[in-house]
Amino acid sequence: MNKKWFLVLVLALAVPVVALCGCAGGTTTVGAVNLNSQQTGIWVSGEGKVSVTPDIALLRLGIEAQRATVAEAQTEANGAMDEVMTALLGSGVAEKDIQTQYFSIRQVTRWDDIKQEEVVIGYRVANTVNAKIRDIEAVGAIIDAAALAGGDLTRIDSISFSIDDPTAYYGELRTKAIADAKAKAEQLAGLAGVRLGKPTFVSEGIQVPSSGYPRYDYGGAVPAPSIETTSISAGEMEIILNVQVAYAIAN
Repeated sequence: MNKKWFLVLVLALAVPVVALCGCAGGTTTVGAVNLNSQQTGIWVSGEGKVSVTPDIALLRLGIEAQRATVAEAQTEANGAMDEVMTALLGSGVAEKDIQTQYFSIRQVTRWDDIKQEEVVIGYRVANTVNAKIRDIEAVGAIIDAAALAGGDLTRIDSISFSIDDPTAYYGELRTKAIADAKAKAEQLAGLAGVRLGKPTFVSEGIQVPSSGYPRYDYGGAVPAPSIETTSISAGEMEIILNVQVAYAIAN
């Protein structure tokens, strides 16, 4: 390559490097981002909280059958699950609110002391669904109906309560959270001897926790429910909205 052209190429490559580095003694920038910048102002978090009565129950239940062959176990499980589904639909649970969550077919084994190995003694079929119950007052009766329909094969894993549409509470929650954040920021500004400016950044996060209850098992040695309806209480729950706000410091 001609030496003249080689020198031009070297200079051309050097120009972007100089542009990135900037002048000596100045602020170093890359892509117009100030590497020496830092957060300024007063950063606080605020919380808004409301107690509400749940309007839906989330019931996790299913069937578990064990027999000598897969076909026998599956036939028994399918029959029992059909009865449970009929009971749920007959109790007012909408078909769209029932969703299969788990299905399995597994070997059941035991240790054989003579053979000194695990031997297959049968097969277990499990089928579990989640049911959303919109009539809170009917939860106990629905549990009883499903347990009666599935008999000794019934497995009720858990029940929890929640709010189907929490958005109706967001306005009140945001008002409370922002007020909480502003009160904290004003106190901090007073303690620091500065004047609080306008918000420069706001973000939020919402928590709609569901109240959960432990597993109920109507199969095996646990007796089936009596004629008396199972008592279920929804109680109250809290919806929480958190905000993070950055306030400028006024001059």
